[in-house]
Amino acid sequence: MKLSSTLPGALPTATVTAIHATPHKTVAAFAGAGSQALAWLHGVGGSSRTILAAIDIYAPRSMRALLGFTPARFTSRRVARLMAARAYDLARAYLDVGSADPIFGLGLTATIATDRAKRGDHRAAVAVRDGLGVITYDLTIAKGERDRTGEENLVSLLLLQAAAEACGVFGTPGLPLVADESLGMQFHPSELLAACQRGDRDMVVVRPGGRVVIGEPTGGSTVLSGSFNPAHSGHLGLAQVAAQRTGLPVLFELPLLNAAKAPIELAEARRRALQFGGVAPLALTRAPLFEDKARLLPGSVFVVGVDTAERVVDPRFYGGDPARMLGSLGRIRERGCRFLVAGRAADGRFRTLAHLAIPDGFRDLFEALDEDEFRVDVSSTQIRAGWQPGSQLPTDRRPQPT
Repeated sequence: MKLSSTLPGALPTATVTAIHATPHKTVAAFAGAGSQALAWLHGVGGSSRTILAAIDIYAPRSMRALLGFTPARFTSRRVARLMAARAYDLARAYLDVGSADPIFGLGLTATIATDRAKRGDHRAAVAVRDGLGVITYDLTIAKGERDRTGEENLVSLLLLQAAAEACGVFGTPGLPLVADESLGMQFHPSELLAACQRGDRDMVVVRPGGRVVIGEPTGGSTVLSGSFNPAHSGHLGLAQVAAQRTGLPVLFELPLLNAAKAPIELAEARRRALQFGGVAPLALTRAPLFEDKARLLPGSVFVVGVDTAERVVDPRFYGGDPARMLGSLGRIRERGCRFLVAGRAADGRFRTLAHLAIPDGFRDLFEALDEDEFRVDVSSTQIRAGWQPGSQLPTDRRPQPT
């Protein structure tokens, strides 16, 4: 018995609603399958906020018109990447003049069940091109497990998942794969991202519109550093409140290197960076310590939770050497940087800067955000723990751009 009944064409409302709630816009080009994903995207109000255009390719001449040549094989990662690149160029052309919304191009090419037997694998390749690079998904489908409708729905779910990730949406359901089916992924980063990973650059900045640049920002920022897995209302609300206090623009920072955690691979960094599209710039750095961040971002105010501030002034995190800790604080001061400290609930009480022992001579580096100014008892860990199949982040998670 075929499994098409386990992959209904029912509208995945939560995923589509979350996509439309973001400012990201796309042109999609697909060949061989994927039309169900377009129907799903149009099945929820607001698709005009996401879809700039869609191109359904079938005849060789239509592929030639899109790419400028006719590939020997339509279904390949290379063709999907070329389609995504062309779709990205079209998205740039179709975007309203003066718009800073992030854009991406979607390319999909597939060979699925039809009215005749096929000798090769049933498979699909999906690619996304944006300002951070090109990511490709390669799906192998188990022949005979589904009818054409079932395979079309599976490929469309993959396309929808790729679009959701490109929009910075976390928590989407995984693909309902069966035995002998596999999904691979390859990420080809932009040159600036690759240079940051190699260590040739210590920092690049992803603008809200999705472009990766160097040499920004200047004059100091309100810097909120984190792993953002996922970003949530606490991060975004804290950044807004802190910026009002400091008068400096918001800059989120995602360190690829962390003193206490494993390095973040670029594909994962891309996924987390896309959450900030249309919200605020995000710096990707190789700065695990605050004195490193101060060197890259002089004149900035680092917005931290009280637990982070406690580690900053605890000699245990400097190899047990108080002199190293004081030296680090001194270098942060020399760069014109300081800390704005938000309280946090822990073990049934709300801890603030007042609970910390700040070293003499450095109290001026630390300023408190009062509880009545900001308190949000939420964490990324709690959000991830609550994810279930079909769950999404709240669709109103994005504030107005700062």
